[in-house]
Amino acid sequence: MRWFTADLHLGHTNVIGYTDRPFADAAEMDEALVRAWNEVVDVGDEVWVLGDVAMGRIAETLPNVARLVGTKHLVLGNHDRPFDAGRRGEEWTDRYLDAGFAELHHGSVELEVAGTPVLLCHFPYRGDSGTVDRYLDQRPLDDGRWLLHGHVHEKWRQHDRMVNVGVDAWSGRPVAEPDLAALIAAGPDDPSPLPWAQRRQPAT
Repeated sequence: MRWFTADLHLGHTNVIGYTDRPFADAAEMDEALVRAWNEVVDVGDEVWVLGDVAMGRIAETLPNVARLVGTKHLVLGNHDRPFDAGRRGEEWTDRYLDAGFAELHHGSVELEVAGTPVLLCHFPYRGDSGTVDRYLDQRPLDDGRWLLHGHVHEKWRQHDRMVNVGVDAWSGRPVAEPDLAALIAAGPDDPSPLPWAQRRQPAT
């Protein structure tokens, strides 16, 4: 099985408030994300992470990658340390590979989902998590292909031919290739993000 995900933001306390994640703190969030991943992904599966895997104190958060099962490929996002080649890029690449990624990719990757050519990139063709489109020079050219991406968090799950595979749109879990194939087969659309599978219980 092949899976896709993005924007785990392991160790990032502020993302909880930014995106209304149902956790009290980053430690609780990290454990829930690892558990949710390992509940659906098998050891022999392949997972494409479309950016922004770990933040916070990176020496503490990046080792969580080793706890995630499957063969993991990372398409770098703006919050991944090797994204900026000028900022000790080679050293950071080695650290991410040592943490458990099979390979790292800059920019976009061409792939097929159920026979349909798609692009993988951290960034959508257009749109952003905020009100202004950033990283315009890093975005793929919209040549009519479907695009699997992250970066926009809870803003949408699918918008036209852009499918956001980030955890904030898919109940905190990776999304399986057959689910993406079904969206693509149904054509351009705008379905809402799925709710998080785990909601924090209110204090009594």
